[in-house]
Amino acid sequence: MDVKVVATNKKARFEYFIEETFEAGLALKGTEIKSIRMGQISLQEAYVRTDGQQAWLVGAHVAPYEHASAYQHDPSRERKLLLHKREIKTLWDAMRIKGMTIVPIRVYLKAGKAKLEIGIAKGKKQYDKRESIKERDIARENSRRSGDY
Repeated sequence: MDVKVVATNKKARFEYFIEETFEAGLALKGTEIKSIRMGQISLQEAYVRTDGQQAWLVGAHVAPYEHASAYQHDPSRERKLLLHKREIKTLWDAMRIKGMTIVPIRVYLKAGKAKLEIGIAKGKKQYDKRESIKERDIARENSRRSGDY
């Protein structure tokens, strides 16, 4: 399958330990998919909310499609996620555990359809974040030494 990554949530893996990931479809309107194909989506403040029956992507910003007529979509509306019932139940059970949340990791196009990778995550403490920074700096330094920039 040909997969084209459109947007990533860079803070997700820095702020959280990702326990398990899922692939979800997005229920979009016509102008939204056109904007996403152009890369006009932001996951910075986004999160996933579920009630045990359905799941929604909240806080993601899809820019208005510039070539559309007056009938535009709301850029920050909640978008329904397309998941199997057992996956929604797994997310619901995980979300009720203290300290766990569901975060969007990346949006990509797969066979012409917009997909969202979401993860069940546990928040990192400050010392865990410092450890991540240290590992990233060491990897960067090693790549400089070997000349793999």
